[in-house]
Amino acid sequence: MITAIPEINTRPDFDVELQDIAHFVRRDDLDSVEAYRTARLCLIDSLGCAFLSLRYPECRKLLGPVVPGAILHEGARVPGTSFELDPIQAAFNTGTMIRWLDYNDTWLAQEWGHPSDNLGGILAMADYLSRQAIKKGQPSLVMKDVLTAMIKAHEIQGVLALENSFNRVGLDHVVLVKVATTAVITHWLGGDHQQICEALSQAFVDGQSLRTYRHSPNTGSRKSWAAGDATARGVRLAMMTMKGECGYPSALTAKKWGLYDVYFDGKRFKFQRPYGTYVMENVLFKISYPAEFHAQTAVECAINLYPDVKDRLHEIERVRIRTQEPAMRILNKQGQLYNPADRDHCLRYIVAIGLIQGALTADHYEDVVAADPRIDSLREKIEMIEDENFSRDYLDPEKRSISNAIQIFFKDGSHTPEIVIEYPIGHKRRREEGIPLLEEKFYHNLLSRFPKVRANRIVSLCQDQSQLEAMSVPEFMSMLVV
Repeated sequence: MITAIPEINTRPDFDVELQDIAHFVRRDDLDSVEAYRTARLCLIDSLGCAFLSLRYPECRKLLGPVVPGAILHEGARVPGTSFELDPIQAAFNTGTMIRWLDYNDTWLAQEWGHPSDNLGGILAMADYLSRQAIKKGQPSLVMKDVLTAMIKAHEIQGVLALENSFNRVGLDHVVLVKVATTAVITHWLGGDHQQICEALSQAFVDGQSLRTYRHSPNTGSRKSWAAGDATARGVRLAMMTMKGECGYPSALTAKKWGLYDVYFDGKRFKFQRPYGTYVMENVLFKISYPAEFHAQTAVECAINLYPDVKDRLHEIERVRIRTQEPAMRILNKQGQLYNPADRDHCLRYIVAIGLIQGALTADHYEDVVAADPRIDSLREKIEMIEDENFSRDYLDPEKRSISNAIQIFFKDGSHTPEIVIEYPIGHKRRREEGIPLLEEKFYHNLLSRFPKVRANRIVSLCQDQSQLEAMSVPEFMSMLVV
């Protein structure tokens, strides 16, 4: 007879990784002028992406309440719409709009992702809490509070991503959106250190999304609403925790059942730096092209080559792309592409559009454009190879480049120069060059949803750091509804 050895049921302290996030999110001493300036740019860029997404029926069909007519009067408003929803569903709506066109900010490291995805939950809860406070005669949050929450959410997501790859074990990066949103929202709801740790443990033990929907042969539109789902889930877990739901102290480190043993062979997270303001200060913007960020410099190379090839497309024998390892892993597709989500994650398609059209917009991923036979013909002539120097510089914290190089060879033996671009226009090293273009992008996106007079008023406000920071959240949100 075998006698089972009983487990020692002593509940440990919360994992130190959870406690470190809780300590950070409760800090009130963030004073980086650069971080707040960049957060303002991130705010306007994310909202602009949200407004532009409303042009697309596939995005619009997902918006609004889960149950038709389930509107919450004086709830959280969804920018660019007339919806007033509970904060969880408003977070899903706003997060989905921001992410839909793959055009918002990006963070690249061992893991990649889009820290502004957290803005769905942050804006929704800021509006909801502020409107409830006003009803009680209490002060509302101001937009500086929103920027502060953005800086913290960016930092949590980005620092976790620096040395830890979730995609290598098959998990989607939106797990980090859920974690970051959970932390900042629990803090806003009045959570103390213990409650923030409890909420964070819920985010880590939660079921995590597989990356299936981002990769061949299953790429689909879920990749455009997964972040909205994650930030909404973060709001939900924060609210449940603040109602008294318990946490799980060793959610990461528990033997056999913890996240480390289940997904990472028992290896703990690594950390390159403590939490601060580094991520917001160094975040990458997609200024010129709605495409996966590892492809940004490739698009720029292709468009630079457009004048040399636009009249010689039929003469092209082959196109060589030198790129980094992540692009080889996630953008290296051949064969049929089934939908816009499939196309915007195919480097060959993206480069072909740049060479054929001399431009790249979200419309170029639609079926009507993809039907052009020249695109697939050119895709078949494109070869992708990894450049080890590009891969190494991509991970170098002093460089953080996202390099691509393109050269075109013609049937007559001639060829173009090789165009090499290390840093895209949205990189910190090109920040001053990029800001005017980022503001132009925002204005253009505003005009896709609002009349010119209101667009001008919004731009004027958002260009004034002090005025924006001092504005109440409800007043700001009232400018963005239709």
